[in-house]
Parts: sequence; structure tokens; C-alpha cells
Amino acid sequence: MRILAIDKNSARRAFERAAEAYDEVAVLQREIADRMLERLDYVRLEPATILDLGAGTGYAVAPLQLRYRGARVLAVDFALNMVREARRRGSALNPPQGICGDAEALPLADASVDLVFSNATLQWCTDIERTFGELLRVLRPGGLLMFSTFGPDTLMELRAAWAAVDGYSHVNRFIDMHDLGDALVRARFADPVMDAERITLTFDNLRGLMRELKLLGAHNVTAERSRGLTGRQRLDALVRAYEVFRRDGRLPATYEVLYGHAWVPEQKPIPEGVAVPLSAIRRLDRT
Repeated sequence: MRILAIDKNSARRAFERAAEAYDEVAVLQREIADRMLERLDYVRLEPATILDLGAGTGYAVAPLQLRYRGARVLAVDFALNMVREARRRGSALNPPQGICGDAEALPLADASVDLVFSNATLQWCTDIERTFGELLRVLRPGGLLMFSTFGPDTLMELRAAWAAVDGYSHVNRFIDMHDLGDALVRARFADPVMDAERITLTFDNLRGLMRELKLLGAHNVTAERSRGLTGRQRLDALVRAYEVFRRDGRLPATYEVLYGHAWVPEQKPIPEGVAVPLSAIRRLDRT
């Protein structure tokens, strides 16, 4: 099962450009991270190594270090400039280890981390099955995956407004919560839990929303997007179409935020297609 055809190279370049100004506008991302960190209050876990996957500028690094004193934090992001920003976070005595890497092919050893904390990242993965398989691989038995991402109702107003203008894809598409839960089960995670909430940001005008998406590096990178310039006439039509959503003098932008967590079984399942030596089979036969 694939999420959608994302132009990942374009997404990476967008985040490279956004790294320096990202914190100015990442209000929603910080709020979601705070809510994820609060959920760790209910988790009994003493991780030695934490993977902050899609760490961005490293907002969650210091809180994770404060919560789990002595733990090593790996700040992984597929945009190098983000990794550079993240390395500046955390305590001077225990700075995070910055790693430029892709969630779908992690440059980490098997069973090398105890906790994966991933905020607003999985929507940039082209193959969620492969991604969950990688996360299962790098987590130790008994380890925890905790993540947030966005659901299909995210930016629904912007999507509807563009649909009234032309037939191109202008807004990134997102996977459904139930499909994510099913993918966790297929990846052989244990006890997966998914839930969702809607968070609405408001803007004076459409220009404010579009500017924020650009500064976040979160503008449209779907393969079906138009590659031409957007002319004044189409932009004016978009503004008019979005105005139907104005309430109390403000334009809303809805985000469907999905939260998930799941555990790695104490006995990790053998992935399909893995070769087992004949000698091992014989030993099993004698027990």
C-alpha cells in the first residue's frame, strides 16, 4: 500500500530552504510535539537510545533528554540543513547525534533504538509499509513507536478552493487513520492504537496561509501538481473560492492530526522472505 506519489526530491529541497526560517512559523508542529510528549507521561519505558525521526530543527530533542536523562538522542531528518539546526538543540554535555537519512531506508543497525518519536513526518514517505518495516527493524524488542502525521481532511478548505479553479493537484494528500492502523498490524507491531483530532488555524487572508506553507517547506510536492507558474487570474479565482469559508472575519485552515503508537513484540517476528539456515531448522527439530 502506497500513500501517494510524492516527489521526495522536491520535498527535500523545500525543507533544505525552509530550515532557517522554519521555527518562525512552525506553531502547529510545536503544539503537536508538545501533545505527543504529554502522552509519554502514560508510558513506562526507560530508553537508552531514542530516534527522533523527522527531527526538523530539533524542537523535541531537549524535552526528550529532560524526560529520559542519560538517553542518547539520534536526530534524523532527510534534509541536511534541518539536521544542522537540530544539532544545536539539547544540552551542551549531551548534544544529539545528527544523521541525514530517509525514514524509508534508515542508516541504523537492527535493534539499535528503544523509542522512535516521530512528529509530522510520515506524510513525506512514499511507502508506509516499507517505512513501518524499517522502524520495526531498528527498534529493539519491547521498544515503542510513537508518531503523529496528518489525515486526509488536512487543508480541506484549500483543496476545495483549488478544485473550483482547475483540475490539478495543488494540495498534498494524506493517508487515512484506519489504513495506518492496518499497516502497523501488517508490519507486525503489537497493540497499535490510533486516534485523531482536528486543529484549525486562522488567517487574515489567503496570502498568510500560502506564505506559512512555503516557509514550512510544506507546499505541494505531489507528482500530479502543475509545473507551470500560477497566473494572476487563477490566483484571484482561488482567493474568491476560499472566501466562502471565512468565519468571524478569519479564514480557517483545518488540520486533521493523527496520533499513533505501537510496541515491538518481545519476540520479534521473522520478516517474510528471510532465509533461515538449515542448521537452525535442525536445532529447532530436536527441541
